[in-house]
Amino acid sequence: MGKSANELLAASKYNALKIEIAYMPGFAPDPAALANLTNFINTFSNKPNGIQFISREIAASGKAKLTLAEVVEIEKNNRSVFNSGSTMGVFLLYADADYSESNVIGIAYRNTSMAIFGKTVVANSGGINQVPRTKLESTGLLHEMGHLFGLVNLGSPMQVNHEDATKEKHCTNTNCLMYFATQGNMMGGILVSAPIPDLDTNCKNDLRANGGK
Repeated sequence: MGKSANELLAASKYNALKIEIAYMPGFAPDPAALANLTNFINTFSNKPNGIQFISREIAASGKAKLTLAEVVEIEKNNRSVFNSGSTMGVFLLYADADYSESNVIGIAYRNTSMAIFGKTVVANSGGINQVPRTKLESTGLLHEMGHLFGLVNLGSPMQVNHEDATKEKHCTNTNCLMYFATQGNMMGGILVSAPIPDLDTNCKNDLRANGGK
């Protein structure tokens, strides 16, 4: 995770992205959340030849919870898009289960891989005193994409120290997208009326210094 941050951010080696979405039955991605992910990537990454999504349904997991090892195995059995020519490949899994750790919307793992836990998203959005699904799903997608971009201290060198000493790889700014509790606050209804958090100045500076915009 974060090892390909410069390649994701800069255009020198790869000037386009192809994002492969593998979703399990009943858990197709929210189109508006994918639009927010596209805008986020375009805002911070130099990919002048654009972003392409390819999406397909895969078999159900048959599990209530998935471990990281199981997520990796699902990717191994289903991923078909990799780096090719000037196009960089990213894998995005939409699972029909919760993560093995409680209250996790999504994870970034390896250097170009993410997963969203659809069961968790659905259970914590759209109801009374809950955030809309688009907002919760978008927050998870953008936060995990931030980790693939190398935030915080994961591959995009910090221009000033802003890594939370107690929650490594997350930002100290409580208003930043990369703050460790951002997703939990969304699920807890704390940010029902608030917009999706943005990256703070320190995170933006880190991306810019590592080939981003």
